[in-house]
Amino acid sequence: MACFIVPLAETVIASGVKAVLKSRQAKASENAVVVELPWVKRLGWLQKLGFGGSALLAVEHIYHGEITFVPPFLTAMNSPETTQEMLHEMGTVGTSMALLITVVWAAMCAVDHVLAKKHSTATEEK
Repeated sequence: MACFIVPLAETVIASGVKAVLKSRQAKASENAVVVELPWVKRLGWLQKLGFGGSALLAVEHIYHGEITFVPPFLTAMNSPETTQEMLHEMGTVGTSMALLITVVWAAMCAVDHVLAKKHSTATEEK
């Protein structure tokens, strides 16, 4: 019903974190040498995974009539019983989807880090 809202919220928070870290890095680079964390450069991947997945799920929910273009927009909010069911789904399915997106992103970061390290050692040997 509204499970896509949880990964979307995670992605919005990640976007805010990325913006704050970029501004801090820009201020710090004016004053001193900055040590950049490798995962910070890859926050864009998390944004793409989150926004893309949430958009696809929203389209699927629109297709099934669970989201409408008139208030209250979510058909589950028409009655207290369905609202409770929607909140339960957000807490279980939505949270597990957000965790899965984060785990996949972390795995992508780890693989990229290993490949970058392997590439840098291969370049140094030449």
